[in-house]
Amino acid sequence: MNWLAHLYLSEPKAEFRMGNLLPDLTSAPHLKFLPETYQRGIRCHRRIDLFTDAHPRVRSCVRRFPAPYRRFGGILTDVYFDYFLARDWGEYSAVPLAEFIGEFYSDIETCSAVIPSEAKQRLQRMRDEDWLGRYHHLEGVAEILGRIGRRFRRPLDLTDSLPIFQEHETAFLEDFESFFPELKAHLR
Repeated sequence: MNWLAHLYLSEPKAEFRMGNLLPDLTSAPHLKFLPETYQRGIRCHRRIDLFTDAHPRVRSCVRRFPAPYRRFGGILTDVYFDYFLARDWGEYSAVPLAEFIGEFYSDIETCSAVIPSEAKQRLQRMRDEDWLGRYHHLEGVAEILGRIGRRFRRPLDLTDSLPIFQEHETAFLEDFESFFPELKAHLR
């Protein structure tokens, strides 16, 4: 899952939430010295990723993408699943999405003393540009995909995957609605 889901599936502690996001933002050697609450978040992150990557519904989503996107199908599926989570947030949380995101953006400041420097800049940019708030509409998803695609060694315009997603949106949604409760149960 991508960042919004990682945060949603976290314990409601700033350090845990940060730990659940940091593996995507910095290298493993920078993580091993973080305090225990961060380590629990890091372990949760890895459990989420392992379960997600092996799940048949996620694999089904990945197979919907033709070359050259299939190679990045896991990333694309993560982003589109975060879109569904954000779009239908009220079905998953009593806390409004903007409030939930605002709490995490506050966590960045709370945890800044221990966040590895290579992650700190991205987290500050995430907050300043409200990356998490962009997941609830497809224009924001396009921005996110563009940002991800530019980070590759050979940049690829992942926004070109949007028509594929839109063509199969109902199937992606069915897979998400089946998968996500199983992921939540797996983490209990």
